[in-house]
Amino acid sequence: MILGILVAGFGLKGFLIPNGFIDGGMTGVSLLIHFLTPISISILLILVNIPFILMARKQIGKIFAVKSFIAIVGLAFCIALIKYPIITSDKLLVAVFGGFLLGTGTGLAIRGGSVIDGTEILSIYMNKKTGLSVGEVIFIVNIIIYSIAAIFLGLERALYSILTYLVAAKVVDFMIDGIEEYVGLTIISKKSKNIRKMLTSMGMGLTVYKGEKGYSRKGDPKIDILYMVITRLEVTKVKNKVLAIDESSVIIESPVKSAHGGIMKKKPLSH
Repeated sequence: MILGILVAGFGLKGFLIPNGFIDGGMTGVSLLIHFLTPISISILLILVNIPFILMARKQIGKIFAVKSFIAIVGLAFCIALIKYPIITSDKLLVAVFGGFLLGTGTGLAIRGGSVIDGTEILSIYMNKKTGLSVGEVIFIVNIIIYSIAAIFLGLERALYSILTYLVAAKVVDFMIDGIEEYVGLTIISKKSKNIRKMLTSMGMGLTVYKGEKGYSRKGDPKIDILYMVITRLEVTKVKNKVLAIDESSVIIESPVKSAHGGIMKKKPLSH
């Protein structure tokens, strides 16, 4: 979480703020107000997010709310006290790398069990109240923010700011899910019993399907099909151990959007 605060602070103070760019969400609201008024960005980050911290306490939990408040206050102090170097004034570089750093910082904070922007909390609340999806709420909020930015900051700067947000959003998704996203492995082997014993000895959960060979003219056509859900970081290790037992094994890898329950490696807490 601390590393996330420092990286996000670098993205804001080293790229976005000196060049008048904004991000989406409540951070974008804070930056927009800061560019139009003499109010400090550090003060705005805290004031704008306080209502959402209180909302998080009711909607998500006390620990999450406290950690998010600490993260937001930490980001505010980071911007106020640390003298980050201004890296570039090139608009495209500012949009891309400013968004990359801000997304990385936000993703690290989320992996630490907090958020540094109250928009996600608002979207969860609105989802329960209106039925709109989290993505739809964030999309609507950002349309309003960037429309106002286009009026007061100019259309070009607003468009570059949208690029910043898109880069940041993609990086956040990667930081949360991309590094340790779940993968489904289907293993078909004549030595499935040995493979099953090896995998369970490693503490991994799996499911056994009773299958039948589709192209077999001799021997028993019945075969056990093993299926397991693991993180991408574990895929190579499992494949190597399976192939060490049976080089002719068929291993099918497929993406898994989400998984819950059972025996599998738990991913870091996300919002």
